[in-house]
Amino acid sequence: MSDRLEQLKEFLKDAPQDPFLKYALATEYLKLGNQEEALKGYIDLVTHHTDYVGTYYHLGKLYEKMNRPEDARTIYKNGILITQQKRNMHALNELRGALSLLDGDDEDEY
Repeated sequence: MSDRLEQLKEFLKDAPQDPFLKYALATEYLKLGNQEEALKGYIDLVTHHTDYVGTYYHLGKLYEKMNRPEDARTIYKNGILITQQKRNMHALNELRGALSLLDGDDEDEY
């Protein structure tokens, strides 16, 4: 197990609802090749911290990597709605691009 992973777990003991720490932990699991733990972390974030917009892109990409395109499509679309509400244009454009690539077209539907 990585030192960074252990450090993040320790930080989470002090702040168990911190979305940034949850995101960092899920991303570290993914970096270490543990897709299942990464998936659990990202799902927790989109369930309990819906406004943490960076999660949608990474969860969608993980679903794609796991050959779950319908789940990826759903997550991208959910993220698009959230980023539109928050007026986060950078994240919105990333999600639109990912959805477009997944669907194999160049047109934005949203």
